[in-house]
Amino acid sequence: YIGFKAAGTTTSYTLTMPGAVATSNDQILTSTTGGVLSWVDNSGGTSWQAVEAGATMTAVGGEGYFINTTSNACTATLPAGTIGDECTFVDYAGTFDTNALTVAPNGSEKINGVAASLTCAVERAGFTLVFTDTTQGWLLKDK
Repeated sequence: YIGFKAAGTTTSYTLTMPGAVATSNDQILTSTTGGVLSWVDNSGGTSWQAVEAGATMTAVGGEGYFINTTSNACTATLPAGTIGDECTFVDYAGTFDTNALTVAPNGSEKINGVAASLTCAVERAGFTLVFTDTTQGWLLKDK
């Protein structure tokens, strides 16, 4: 039995712990409104991918990419956007100024409110795009 007291209140409630320990590392506890706790995989954040050196690639929401344009320019096509999706791109070798990264929208979606590609030709640049809606599309998260 594990007991907890809610801070600043005299109300008591019961939390029901899971019947076993977590099944893998980095799992977290979640609860129902009834106080039943369960283990789930921790999600969120950026899932970093291996270095990408191709001339074209297709991005996936929630992923980050180290783009190596030492030998050629790269065009990354964004996925169909869902609100809150993020894609991050980083100049792996410091060569975006020589061979640029072009980020293309998916179909008729927009980047920064315009139905056009975004080209980055800045050495050592790194940026994240986040999808908002069909009006603005993918927006720069940091500027």
